[in-house]
Amino acid sequence: MNENEKVLDIRDVPNLSKWLILSLQHLFAMFGATILVPFLTEMSPSVALITSGLGTLSYLMITRGRIPAYLGSSFAFITPIIVATQVESLAGAMVGAFLVGVVYGIVALLIRMAGVDWLLNLLPPVVVGPVIMVIGLGLAPTAIDMAMNDADGNYSLTLIGIALATLTITIIASIFFKGFWKIIPILLGILGGYLVALFAGVVNTQEIKSSWSELTSAGSITEFFSAVFTKPEFLIPFVDFSPFDVISWSIVGIMVPIALVTITEHIGDQMVLSKVTGQNFIKNQDFIVQS
Repeated sequence: MNENEKVLDIRDVPNLSKWLILSLQHLFAMFGATILVPFLTEMSPSVALITSGLGTLSYLMITRGRIPAYLGSSFAFITPIIVATQVESLAGAMVGAFLVGVVYGIVALLIRMAGVDWLLNLLPPVVVGPVIMVIGLGLAPTAIDMAMNDADGNYSLTLIGIALATLTITIIASIFFKGFWKIIPILLGILGGYLVALFAGVVNTQEIKSSWSELTSAGSITEFFSAVFTKPEFLIPFVDFSPFDVISWSIVGIMVPIALVTITEHIGDQMVLSKVTGQNFIKNQDFIVQS
C-alpha cells in the first residue's frame, strides 16, 4: 500500500470508534466464511466458531501478536470432510483433522530448527497462487447457487438482484471512497445489502422479533444466557467415541494430504499480508529464532 493511502499502520492502535467499526467488519467478513464450511459439510457452526476463535487466540499468543491474522475454516477441507464422513463417520473425519494438525506441528518444528527457506523453495509464489485460485474458483458454483436460488432451489430474480446490489456497493466503496471509508468496503456492502434485502421483503423479521422478545423477557440470568448462548455440539474423544474405532488408512489418505494445501493457503495469506503492510512476515528471522 502506498504511504499516502495508509489510514492505519500495522502497529497503530485506532481510537475506540475506528476500532469498533474495523472489528465489526472483520467479524462479519470472517463469520460467513467460517460457518460456510460446517454448513456445507453438515457440521455444527457453533463448534467451528469456538475452535476458530481458540485457534486464532493461540496463534496470536504464539506469534506474540506480531502477525495480524485470523484462522478460520479452510474451504480445502469441504470435500475431504464430506468424503471421510461417508467412508467412516463424522468422528472419523474429526480424527483425520486432528492428524492434519499433527502435520502442522511437525512442519512448525522443522521451521523452528531449519528456518523457512526450505518450505518457500517447496512452495514458491508460482505454486501458492494457483492453489488458492483453484480453491476459490471451486467454490464459485456454490456462491452462485446461494446468490441466485431460494431455499427450495428455485431461481429468484429478487435474490440475484440483492446479491448484485451488495457486490456493487462493496466495489464502489473499495474503489471510489477515500480515507477510513475505503478500508471498510465489506462492512458497507453488508449493511447496504441488508437494507436492500429488508426493503425487498426477504428478511425474516418475525424470527428476529422472536429472538429479541426472548432476550428481553428473560426473567433470570440463566434465562438471559440461554437466550444469548447456545451449547456447542462437541464430539469428545474417549467420551462420545473411541478414536481407535474410527481411524483407518482411508481416513488418513483422505484427510492428511490436505495439510499441504492448507499450509500453501497460509503461506499465501502471509504473502498478501506482507505485501499490503510492506513487511515480510514470512522471513522475519528475528521472529523465527525467538518464537
